[in-house]
Amino acid sequence: MLLLTHVLDTIRGFAIMNKSAPLKISKGQSLWAITLTRLFKNKLAIVAFSVIILLILMAIFAPVITSFDPNRINLSNKFQKPDDIHRLGTDDFGRDVLTRLIYGTRASLLVGLASTGISVTIGVTLGALSGYYGGWIDNLVMRLVDIFMCFPFFLMAIVLASILGPSIYTVMIVSGILSWPSLARMVRAEVLALKKREFIEAARALGLNVSSIIISHILPNVFSVIIVYATLGIAGGILGEAGLSYLGLGVKQPQPSWGNMLSAAQNMSSLMFYPWLWIPPGIMIFLTTLSINIFGDALRDALDPKQKK
Repeated sequence: MLLLTHVLDTIRGFAIMNKSAPLKISKGQSLWAITLTRLFKNKLAIVAFSVIILLILMAIFAPVITSFDPNRINLSNKFQKPDDIHRLGTDDFGRDVLTRLIYGTRASLLVGLASTGISVTIGVTLGALSGYYGGWIDNLVMRLVDIFMCFPFFLMAIVLASILGPSIYTVMIVSGILSWPSLARMVRAEVLALKKREFIEAARALGLNVSSIIISHILPNVFSVIIVYATLGIAGGILGEAGLSYLGLGVKQPQPSWGNMLSAAQNMSSLMFYPWLWIPPGIMIFLTTLSINIFGDALRDALDPKQKK
């Protein structure tokens, strides 16, 4: 009887102590729900994402935005200053700079997306196989990664672009082939940690083959690493295109891109007397890469499970 009285008094004491702080039971959220919540709270990331969406819409609806032909030559109208008709003036062939800037968005974004797709495909495949199998496969892939990382990116890009010839497809292939090693290392590290987990052992015990285990059980857990790399890799692809096109090894004229617009304005007279030829494409490259990098950093923070706020 005394013991029962003591237990009741203890329960009553806890109830009094917790009256002012009732227990809140929060509903479980998935990783992507938490990620979206964190992203929407980051105002700078929302601004950067809005800029990216605006650029994509500009590339898609370029013929609707401007009525000029980006490749139409009018030598009687060359080097016109910005006015009501040509908002950003004309270039040395009389072509509307604003129109070429808008159409150049297509080439730059396409190169960034395509090169990142090639890089992700190679990096994820080799990194997953290297981490899962280990042994001589791991040694072979890692030595290949070391070889690729020993050479400067632009030096190898210039050599390969010189061999393949300048074109938009050359820029895609060169940027994709040269930028996969860092992703392969990250994926390998994640797979090495995941392949020893209990759910992977259970999948092996059920008799699943290697491809099913990697595709259905390992890669979904590495997806956050891949998507962050892909986001930041697009910015690298755009900068790579701008650099190669500036050197004359990227997108060929008359197809407009931000890089070859800068290349066409690299002479001293254009730099001194015609700033509308090089300032707009430079601003577009800066704004695009900055927005993608800001959004990529925010996405990395949002996907971090150790992030508390």
